[in-house]
Amino acid sequence: MTQTLTTVPDVDTLREWRHDFHRHPETAFAEHRTSQRIAEILTEAGLDIVTGLGGGTGIVAILDGKRGPGRSIGLRADIDALDVTEASDAPHASRIPGKMHACGHDGHTTMLLGAACQLARNPDFAGRVHFIFQPAEESEGGGQVMVEEGLFERFPMEAVYGLHNWPGLPVGEAAVHDSAVMAAFDVFTLTLTGKGCHAAMPHLGTDVVLAACQLVSQLQGLISRETPAHQTAVLSVTQLHAGDAFNVIPETVELRGTLRCFDEPLRAHLQQRFHDAVEALARFHGLGVAFDYQPRYPATINTLEQAQHCAAVLESLPEITRVHHDLPPSMASEDFAFMLNARPGAYIWLGNGEESAALHNPHYDFNDHLTPIGVNYWVQLVRQLLDTPSVD
Repeated sequence: MTQTLTTVPDVDTLREWRHDFHRHPETAFAEHRTSQRIAEILTEAGLDIVTGLGGGTGIVAILDGKRGPGRSIGLRADIDALDVTEASDAPHASRIPGKMHACGHDGHTTMLLGAACQLARNPDFAGRVHFIFQPAEESEGGGQVMVEEGLFERFPMEAVYGLHNWPGLPVGEAAVHDSAVMAAFDVFTLTLTGKGCHAAMPHLGTDVVLAACQLVSQLQGLISRETPAHQTAVLSVTQLHAGDAFNVIPETVELRGTLRCFDEPLRAHLQQRFHDAVEALARFHGLGVAFDYQPRYPATINTLEQAQHCAAVLESLPEITRVHHDLPPSMASEDFAFMLNARPGAYIWLGNGEESAALHNPHYDFNDHLTPIGVNYWVQLVRQLLDTPSVD
């Protein structure tokens, strides 16, 4: 569907856009159709756009206010989907086998598009807005790619803002954190190698399965005994692969998992102690070890001033019935953190409904009732932040 945007997109148009994105999910760095459709809508709205960013599928649209020079800010939406098979019979369900928008990025994209079109129709503000459509948020670090490509050097911004829909929080409610919002995210793959043997004669080998089980238990001591009680950390071993016969003690075992926390010094300490524990266990059992530990995303940390701006805007919206300031941060992670490491900013949650399936669940769907709320939030954030022209 192609149309000339002579008016602000209404609720039906926003729903059509969102459902179109939902039917055609594309995963990290392969969001070619999605990126093309975003570019079409932005161009039809009269915005200047730069494509081919963030590994090829990222877009930045630029809009100057009609009230003259002023501050410059960025608004960001993620555009990628997940490798999840959708369990829905909705008319707009995914048409791509094994892929779906299970995190609501179709909705995030639509809300930012709606705001861009509305502001382009009436740019009654001073300064410049950058609408950032970022690929590959889901574990692939598209935000990091855009920052390292020179996002903020090419498009100067004083602050940057993001949001996420939040299942379990009623539509019309929002959450703002003064500091930590989402956790840092590390992954590890560990391979222990010993001497395989007959299961009836374990004394003739070195039991890597026993060692792996001991390690899984021992690692929890890093959380319960080396993490300060006033801080939060999670270490989860999520995969354990060993052997394929009931009467053979295997030669190797592989463990995979994730470590998450909010504090960078604690993150570094736990990583080092993880290495220490693995090396000590390998020496004790006489095992070889291959250890791949990868820090992925930093913690998503709001700056106080920008978080307060967001809260004030949310509290001014008639559609918002409650703004939470005391919800605990999430142990999930978000690569918007790379942008917040480079510039001041804030990342907020908007309720997707109490009955919503969880994020990354095959039954999840973005709530279309949230879309106009998100559009208005972005529009009012721009109007309130960029209400005063700069003085020469």
